[in-house]
Amino acid sequence: MSKQRLEWLDALRGFTMFMVVTNHIYGFGFATDTKYSMFMSVCLLFRMPLFFFISGFLAYKTSFSWSMRDTGQLIAKKMRVQIVPTVVFMTAYIALVAKDFWSRMEYAWTSPTKGGYWFTMVLLEMFLVYYAVCWTSKQLCRTGQPVLTDGQGQADGQSQASISSQPRSHTATNISLIILWLISLFAYATLYMPSWFSWYKVDFWKITSITELARYFHFFLLGNLVHRYWSQVQRLLDSKWFFPLLIAIAFLGAGDYLKWHHLRMQWANLPRTLSMYALVLIIVAFFRHYSSWFTKETHVGKTLQYIGVRTLDIYLIHYFFIPKLPAAGVWFKAHQGNFVLEGTTAMALAMLVVAFSILTSHVLRVSPFLKKWLFGRE
Repeated sequence: MSKQRLEWLDALRGFTMFMVVTNHIYGFGFATDTKYSMFMSVCLLFRMPLFFFISGFLAYKTSFSWSMRDTGQLIAKKMRVQIVPTVVFMTAYIALVAKDFWSRMEYAWTSPTKGGYWFTMVLLEMFLVYYAVCWTSKQLCRTGQPVLTDGQGQADGQSQASISSQPRSHTATNISLIILWLISLFAYATLYMPSWFSWYKVDFWKITSITELARYFHFFLLGNLVHRYWSQVQRLLDSKWFFPLLIAIAFLGAGDYLKWHHLRMQWANLPRTLSMYALVLIIVAFFRHYSSWFTKETHVGKTLQYIGVRTLDIYLIHYFFIPKLPAAGVWFKAHQGNFVLEGTTAMALAMLVVAFSILTSHVLRVSPFLKKWLFGRE
């Protein structure tokens, strides 16, 4: 993947993090349900799916060996980066805001959303499942492969056997991930079929946040598969018919989910899901098409990339700076339909929250110890 493409991808990640903060400003800061805001209702359809899509896209590493040693080191690093900072910041946040620390901590740990800090934990679960599939596929394809030696009797790392095994393992992994994506789609669908499935009501699945894993894992896998078939996906995005089709699906799906409600019972979530997929691909296509806007040579691109490479820092810290403005929520609830005003207000405050979060991150990063253990940077 080219440098330019990586730039727009970092900008896209920054945009997604900014929209997460914007949504939290409206929900937590204005103390109102996002269902009263058309702006936030639309944003909810793509913000977290897009975040997991990007995570899955970036998880694909073409040159990774998937040996036992390298995979073990990768898992250990991910666990350190995802768990330690989450526990530290969640504990600190609860200590500052809770009237009863221990009851609030118990509630956070038994809740699937972990007091708002569920994202990093669920993302870790996604990585672990993904790594297990990739490692297993690689090991199965290595079984029975001959090891050729050169004239000196040394194993030839570039032998014809090892070269031929690479496409085989790659194909096997792709097929495994496609099957896993279909399974994850089914698990996701069961969350919205209460008359048929009730597994997600069991406390164990809530405490482990497996319910949130089921809700978003298929977007992670979609991003990973899109990266694996990126050449074909680009041709699809450049075709004359595909983007208009996405627009139509997004409009009809979001319209039915938010306004018309034609489908009922077990089918009610179908238009919502279709609109989520369409919106994710529309935004990806937009950033790719206008990639020249999102380079470091432009103010917008430089800013979004700056946010994009610090998403972990912002996610962990931004809760501390969300302004408490319940009166604004009351006003917007009484004056619904102000799409531009709602979005502008929430995004303006989100800019301030992101700025304070980044500043706090820089202060903490002065210490090499905190830089490593709170943000995973050596």
